[in-house]
Amino acid sequence: MERELALELVRVTEAAALSSSRWLGLGRKNEADEAATTAMRNMFETIDIRGTVVIGEGEMDEAPMLYIGEQIGNGQGTEVDIAVDPLEGTNNLTKGLGNSLAVLAVSEKGRMLHAPDMYMAKLAVGPKLAGKVSLDAPISETLKIAAATLSKGMSELTVMILDRERHADLIQQLRDHGVRTMLLPDGDVAGAIAPSMPESGVDLYIGSGGAPEGVLAAAALRCLGGEIQGRLLVTEQHEYERCLAMGIADPGKLLTMEDMVGGDDVIFAATGITESSFLKGVRHLEAKRAMTHSLVMRSKTRTIRYIQATHDLEYKSI
Repeated sequence: MERELALELVRVTEAAALSSSRWLGLGRKNEADEAATTAMRNMFETIDIRGTVVIGEGEMDEAPMLYIGEQIGNGQGTEVDIAVDPLEGTNNLTKGLGNSLAVLAVSEKGRMLHAPDMYMAKLAVGPKLAGKVSLDAPISETLKIAAATLSKGMSELTVMILDRERHADLIQQLRDHGVRTMLLPDGDVAGAIAPSMPESGVDLYIGSGGAPEGVLAAAALRCLGGEIQGRLLVTEQHEYERCLAMGIADPGKLLTMEDMVGGDDVIFAATGITESSFLKGVRHLEAKRAMTHSLVMRSKTRTIRYIQATHDLEYKSI
């Protein structure tokens, strides 16, 4: 992939963030998501790629745009697989909470997992713990390895986990070990990335969340040197059949990052919509201007760029 593509992709996440940010705190999820999706798709049409949406807003009959299998880009340039979440953390945005992002990832053609829209068990860690822990190990063993590797006492570890009833037992286990828990209302991608961002103060991310979000997180961690492991949580026959239909022969296998996003070249881009541990949210300024804060990374070079931009909305349509 051309290196200039990385900066072009930031324009896509910026557009989605600017458009959806107008719905901050208004409690209108559908309108916010539609605004982000429309803006993202329109900006994709200006970019020199021949892209196939692998992770999108649903099937063709569920989503009018950015659906799985949709061809996007202007039809020129490199063939790529694309994963998108125009509004990651929809509930956070509509409630005025943090950790809401516009996110996308791009890989070489045929190297991204077609993850069904179902739950995935996850374990995400930063570079120091990459290759040292396993999703299959008991949580007590994982915590001991993390404490020893990071030279921390058990009470100094911080584990981020989605605040869900299904995680009640796991949260109690963490607290029984004296570990600090950081409960996340929503924002599965941001949560999995957090252990690889030193400023977040998070050491591990565990628990179950969306499988598509797991693929997006894997793309980011390919660029950051961290690691995520996952396993699809198949509970119904129709979910099993869905996995087979999407080319997943063994739905119960432990998924590595290479399984989720392979190849030598992966690009990840995100723009903050509301504040997170590593990105500022959209700020609407006087005189019809707005400020965005974005992150774009490339696995091939391990380059991490933060981009702060001021947009004159008199001249830019969102």
